[in-house]
Amino acid sequence: MSRLAQTAGLTDVQQEILSTVRDFVDKEIIPVATQLEHRDEYPTDIVEGLKELGLFGLMIPEEYGGLGESLLTYALCVEEIARGWMSVSGIINTHFIVAYMLKQHGTQEQRDTFLPRMALGEVRGAFSMSEPALGSDVSAISSKGVKDGDEYVLNGQKMWLTNGGTSTLVAVLCKSDEGHPEGTAPHKSMTTFLVEKEAGFGEVRPGLTIPGKIDKMGYKGVDTTELIMDGLRIPANRVLGGTTGRGFYQMMDGVEVGRVNVAARGCGVAQRAFELGVSYAQQRQTFGKPIAQHQAIQFKLAEMGTKVEAAHAMMVNAARKKDSGERNDLEAGMAKYLASEYCKEVVEDAFRIHGGYGFSKEYEIERLYREAPMLLIGEGTAEIQKMIIGRRLLEEYRFQG
Repeated sequence: MSRLAQTAGLTDVQQEILSTVRDFVDKEIIPVATQLEHRDEYPTDIVEGLKELGLFGLMIPEEYGGLGESLLTYALCVEEIARGWMSVSGIINTHFIVAYMLKQHGTQEQRDTFLPRMALGEVRGAFSMSEPALGSDVSAISSKGVKDGDEYVLNGQKMWLTNGGTSTLVAVLCKSDEGHPEGTAPHKSMTTFLVEKEAGFGEVRPGLTIPGKIDKMGYKGVDTTELIMDGLRIPANRVLGGTTGRGFYQMMDGVEVGRVNVAARGCGVAQRAFELGVSYAQQRQTFGKPIAQHQAIQFKLAEMGTKVEAAHAMMVNAARKKDSGERNDLEAGMAKYLASEYCKEVVEDAFRIHGGYGFSKEYEIERLYREAPMLLIGEGTAEIQKMIIGRRLLEEYRFQG
């Protein structure tokens, strides 16, 4: 284990899980990640390995066949997986957000139906909130679900759906006017629908189309797609929680988990970039000595290591806060903001240490350099995190005059 990014107070079970995951990453992910990423190839063998390890059920309660572990355990596993290849962490992230939303907000029938199969990885989750013209303004969604007897008819176009092709259960946020009269606040007239579908692309069920993979700069391998609903019929018992109008709150609860996940991914990528940088600096020689002996490089390594350590500490704090049952939007926002920004900076410094070789696709740092920017926008941009942090700080430090 590295000296950096250690976590105090872990149980023996948590340490054993992390050791197993790290060993899997070192043996099964890192050796093939760059090759698969350059081919934009879905990591089927890696995903099957994660299933065998039980990671798809890591946070799902034991009564549903999962391991019943904490958000902290999950976040530390994500950190290890992202250290190997960030795309793999994305495959399990959206799955866990949906599982978490089902556990926290689903009806008993919904939990009984989906969670046992999700724990085994037989049902794979994705969630869909964003739209082509939406950006960060969730209240502006235009996708709509209209009641028709015992069903809802869904229409609209969703965007940036991670696992859009490989998932078989999608939590989709739509407007729903039923029971919410004209003038109702936008966030009180949104509903989360649980949409079951076949894996793949094209028309995956009547009224539902997954057009194909979006070609991206980085974050390859995992499928990022659109989702088009045209007269999609959903039974009323597939409204998450059984009641309309709660979708915004359900999604935001899930996104808090997702922000801890993104922070963990930033920590993992930054740690790998530091490992690559510190290793290369001790091998590459200039002016008759390894560049690690030059003060300028030592300063970079010092800054990189400090950022890795600080981001990890904030991520752990945010996860523990959520596990305690307390509100953690402030901590999650801070962790996500800091970890993603520091990740970008640590990756760039490792890139600079590599010099011209960092620009070559033969070196792993080239892949990390293209992956890090996604963390700046995923699960809310830095600007959105600052808004959340600022508002929460003003609540906590309200002026008494």
